[in-house]
Amino acid sequence: MFVQFFHALKQEAVPVSLREYLTLLEAMDARVISNRVENFYYLARAALVKDESHFDKFDRVFGSCFKGLESMEGAMAAAIPEEWLRSLAEKFLTEEEKEKIRSLGGWEKLMETLKKRLAEQKGRHQGGDKWIGTGGTSPFGADGYNPEGVRIGQSKGRHGKAAKVWDRRDYKNLDGDVELGTRTMKMALRRLRRFAREGEADMLDVDGTIRATANRGLLDIQMMAERRNRVKVLLFLDVGGSMDPHVKLCEELFSAARASFKNLDSYYFHNCLYEFVWVDNRRRHQERTSTWDVLHRYSADYKIIFVGDASMSPYEIAYAGGSVEHWNDEPGGLWLERVCEIYQSAVWLNPVPQRHWEHMPSTQAIRRIFRERMFPLTLDGLDDAMAELARLS
Repeated sequence: MFVQFFHALKQEAVPVSLREYLTLLEAMDARVISNRVENFYYLARAALVKDESHFDKFDRVFGSCFKGLESMEGAMAAAIPEEWLRSLAEKFLTEEEKEKIRSLGGWEKLMETLKKRLAEQKGRHQGGDKWIGTGGTSPFGADGYNPEGVRIGQSKGRHGKAAKVWDRRDYKNLDGDVELGTRTMKMALRRLRRFAREGEADMLDVDGTIRATANRGLLDIQMMAERRNRVKVLLFLDVGGSMDPHVKLCEELFSAARASFKNLDSYYFHNCLYEFVWVDNRRRHQERTSTWDVLHRYSADYKIIFVGDASMSPYEIAYAGGSVEHWNDEPGGLWLERVCEIYQSAVWLNPVPQRHWEHMPSTQAIRRIFRERMFPLTLDGLDDAMAELARLS
C-alpha cells in the first residue's frame, strides 16, 4: 500500500524522492506516531512534501490511496445524538407544497426555537415539521425542506435555504500550480502593474554598459536593480459551501495572481468576513488570524481583492450571530465596511453570472458596501476590476 502511495504521488507530479519515502518508513518503524490515520497523514505530509503548494495534490492522492481507513473525530459541535440525524429518506416537495411551508419569522425566533427544541427533545424524528430530525419540513435537521432553517448533520446543501449550518466543515487550499486558462487572466491582471527598479544593483545594464564604454573608450560595466512590480495586493478568498462549483475558476485566478504579483498575500474566509481569517484550510479550526491583526499589518496602499459568490443568508451580513459556522459577535457587513474604509482600492470578484445578482439580497448588500465595485469573474469583468483598482491608485 505504501509503495502504491509513493508511485501515486509521483504520477501526480508531487516532487517526492526515494530518500524521503525511506525516511517515512523509518519513522513508521520507530513508531513515532500512534496508529491513527490522522497522525499518519501529518507525518507523511511532513516527510514527503517540501512545498505547501503541493498540499492539495497530496490530499487527493492520500484520500484515494487510504479511502475508508480514515477515522474522523466527531464533526458536530453540539451534543446532538448521531441517531437523530441518521437519514432514512430525503424530502422532495412540489413547488406548491413548498409555498405552503412558512418560516418561523426571523433570526431571533429561529435561534430561540432551536434552544427550546434542544432542551425538550428526547428522541429521533423522521419526516416531521417540528423536532430536530431528517426528511421533513422542520426548520432543524437534514434532508428535508424549510424556507429558513438550521441545517444539522447533512453532508452538503440542497436548496440553499439554510440560515445557519451546525457542522464542522473542512476545506482544501486552492492549488497554486493550476495553469490551464490562466494565460488570459495574467493578461488582464497586467493592468494593475506599476514597475520600478528597487533594491540592490545586481543586474547587468547592457545598454548602460555600451554607452559608458563608448564614452570612456574603456570597458565600463554598469549594473542596475531589478525592475519590480510595486503594486501590493491582499487577496481574500471565499471557500467551501456554495463556492465548491467555482473551485477550478478560483484556482486559475489564484495561480495567475501569484505569477503576476510579487507582493501578494492571501487569506481564506467563508461566506462573509468576520473576526478571523485563516491561511491554511486544513488548519482553519486551529490556526486562525485575527482580522484586526490583518487590517493593522497591511498598509492602506494595498489593493484589496475579495473573491466570493456573495450568496448567503442576509443574516450573515446584518446580524451578530448570523454566521453559519460560529457565533460572530459583530455582523459580517461591519467587517466589510471597515475594510472599505481603510483601503480605498477594494473590489469584489463574483463567479456567479451577473444576471443572477439582482435576485440575491446578500449580493445586493455587499455591492452597496463595496460602492458598486463588484465585478463578474470573467475575463471582461477581471479587466474592468483591474482598471478600477488602477484608477483608484
